[in-house]
Amino acid sequence: MLESIRPHLSRLVAFDTTSRNSNLQLIDWVRLYLAEYGVESRLTMDDVGGKANLFARIGSPGLPVMVLSGHTDVVPVDGQAWSSDPFVLTDKGDGRWYGRGSADMKGFIACILALVPEWVRLAEAGRLKQAIGIALSYDEEVGCLGVHRLIEGLLEDKVRVAGCLIGEPTSMLPVVAHKGIAHYHCHVRGRAAHSSLTPHGVNAIEYAARLITHVRRLADTEASFGHHQPLYDVPFTTLQTGTISGGTANNIVPKDCEFTFECRWLPGDDPQRFVASVRDYADTLLLEMRSVAPEADISIEPRVFCPAFESGEDNAVLGYVEKLCGGKNGQGVAYTTEAGVFHAAGMPCVVLGPGSIEQAHRPDEYIETDQLLACCDWLQRLAEELCGEQ
Repeated sequence: MLESIRPHLSRLVAFDTTSRNSNLQLIDWVRLYLAEYGVESRLTMDDVGGKANLFARIGSPGLPVMVLSGHTDVVPVDGQAWSSDPFVLTDKGDGRWYGRGSADMKGFIACILALVPEWVRLAEAGRLKQAIGIALSYDEEVGCLGVHRLIEGLLEDKVRVAGCLIGEPTSMLPVVAHKGIAHYHCHVRGRAAHSSLTPHGVNAIEYAARLITHVRRLADTEASFGHHQPLYDVPFTTLQTGTISGGTANNIVPKDCEFTFECRWLPGDDPQRFVASVRDYADTLLLEMRSVAPEADISIEPRVFCPAFESGEDNAVLGYVEKLCGGKNGQGVAYTTEAGVFHAAGMPCVVLGPGSIEQAHRPDEYIETDQLLACCDWLQRLAEELCGEQ
């Protein structure tokens, strides 16, 4: 089976689909490959036509669809020390294949592509009782942006989705819940002044620091006194500041400072309560700032919002997962996937795929070949279940 997977994964890794780049070459290559087997693809584009989602169905149009979903974009390799070319799939003879996206999550996509010929044969023989859907998205790594349009396309085409398997790297262990994530951009505007005349200015960095400290206090309160859910590897809601910039020179009171902070919340929690607390504190700070500089301002804008995910008991795909994973219990994780978006659209999900999340985003990212084989075996057994056969 590895002989079938490797050429697909090698080609997928060779496409530099870092989120800042277009993914169209990869999408076109997959579309042409599927067309060789008579499988048509529907594309949904971004606003400028530089990126695309792909959806394809194997099986009769009237059948409900089990969707296999993966994102095509990868994170940058900038500043990382790789021992091999990150965009060349490298076999070092240690049972691992190295390359950017090998684990997150082109390994899963390669397994799907390797099995397309067999699934097409099942469909042509009329054996599939549920169709198999292939969903590839763009811009997952920067906030699950593309999948919204993919889902809009499914709803527009009235596709009956029986379930959705998100193939993120979980070491082939089912993930049935994960946190949501939201990013907020804060711009603090004060008044510039010569540093010898600091009372005449309003120091944007210092006021931003007070807001950041408030975010930290909220995080500490959640860690100590907030709701804890043992299902998760980090069992409470977290907040943190990720980036900050401001100031022009050491002898100038800084007029501007910008920072971003994030919240990763448990299912059932409300991230807006934290944002509301930050906004309330910002209003208090503005009273001080505007007593010196009436033009002072603090703006807080949402940038990313990916909902939390928690699989319900009536989840159709969960039944397949429990049966095919040997009764292994599902776990909850702190990272976020597109499952939250599918779930919010009423499509039952489970996250399950080859490779370890610990390898994602790192230099010398790799996937173990045993994981790829396990994934292909699992997907083929799933296809047999969709045929109603043991």
